Amino acid sequence: MFTILANAFKVPDIRRKMLFVLYAMALYAAGAHIPVPGINNDALENLIGQGTLFGMMDLFVGGSLRRFSLFALGVNPYINASIIMQLLAVVLPKIKELQKEGETGRKVIQQWTRYLTVGLAFFQAIGMYTMLHGSGGILQHDTWPFRVLVICSLVGGTLFLMWLGEEITKKGVGNGVSLIIFFGIIGSLPTQAYQTFKLATWNDNKAGLVALFLISVATIAFIIFVHLGQRKIPVQYPKRIVGRKYYSGQTTYLPLKVNTAGVIPIIFAISMLMFPATIATYVPYDAVKKAFANFTNDQSILYNVMYFVLVFLFTFFYTAVVFDPKEVAEQMKKRGGFILGYRPGDPTRRYLERIMVRITFMGAMFLGLIAVLPSLVVYITKLSSFGLGGTSILIVVGVALDTVNQIEAQLLMRHYEGF
Repeated sequence: MFTILANAFKVPDIRRKMLFVLYAMALYAAGAHIPVPGINNDALENLIGQGTLFGMMDLFVGGSLRRFSLFALGVNPYINASIIMQLLAVVLPKIKELQKEGETGRKVIQQWTRYLTVGLAFFQAIGMYTMLHGSGGILQHDTWPFRVLVICSLVGGTLFLMWLGEEITKKGVGNGVSLIIFFGIIGSLPTQAYQTFKLATWNDNKAGLVALFLISVATIAFIIFVHLGQRKIPVQYPKRIVGRKYYSGQTTYLPLKVNTAGVIPIIFAISMLMFPATIATYVPYDAVKKAFANFTNDQSILYNVMYFVLVFLFTFFYTAVVFDPKEVAEQMKKRGGFILGYRPGDPTRRYLERIMVRITFMGAMFLGLIAVLPSLVVYITKLSSFGLGGTSILIVVGVALDTVNQIEAQLLMRHYEGF
């Protein structure tokens, strides 16, 4: 990987794109340290340290929630809006038609996603303000101008990150939104590693520190293994003549990834677990608020069981959204391709469905285990200060591999330019 990056810096065009990404990340890091006024950071630190979902949200925004900076919401509203648009494409034929119109349709869908991001950002900002207000002692004021200031600051920070992510995608290398999450998680790594080492030394828990290191290395290796894992279905294309050109028969492969859904099911599950807690803030009963607070404790058995089940179910659901065996079988039939031993059309569709169910089951088990891994690590090592769990490692590894692959693809294009 380091050889690829070194070779990329020798190409002026790629070097310019990589430097643009670094400049954008420096801007993101600066904005992540601009706090929203009127917040009691000590009280917020205590709330995040109690093992609630705020800690997981803070992890995805690189500590911005702990500091309650302008980027406290991160790009979560934009991610949720993109997921909703993908799901609506299955329900609404108009969106599916726009997806088939190429660049023009993509721009329309992207504009709708931005509008939806604004709405979701306001909803999440109001929900976060309400939850912090119900916690007590965090908000130093409770006037309408202060409410408008906090909510508009959070929404403005999210919209700026959305613009910055699109600029990185357009002028840099890799997916901009994914890189923002990537750098947010990486940025919190030194602080958490230092705090964990200090806590383990203070409590004389060197065995837990060694176990944490070994589990982290094993988790990274396991995630890379599954991320690159795929089932190759051999597809045969016959000889054909198109116009005056003759195409000989060839055998290719249809790659089916083990983790087709990526990290989206985990984001779905987190949103579902946060929704009841957000609604509970509007209930004027302390007993109800306390019950939901106990439910969102990431060390409780009920929370981890619900988390695992939701991730498992959403993996099957989202895989069915992004991979349609019927459409794949029809496209294969139109091009004259077929899978050896199966007739084109419906038999091919049934074969692909059967294969995808088996692969998705393993992918769902993998994501479910990754989701509850932080709680297992805390139980084994007795160290709760290291918040980087399986989900964050999954994001970091996936984004790093995809970005390196894009850089390598651009190097290959320039290498073969003479041909």
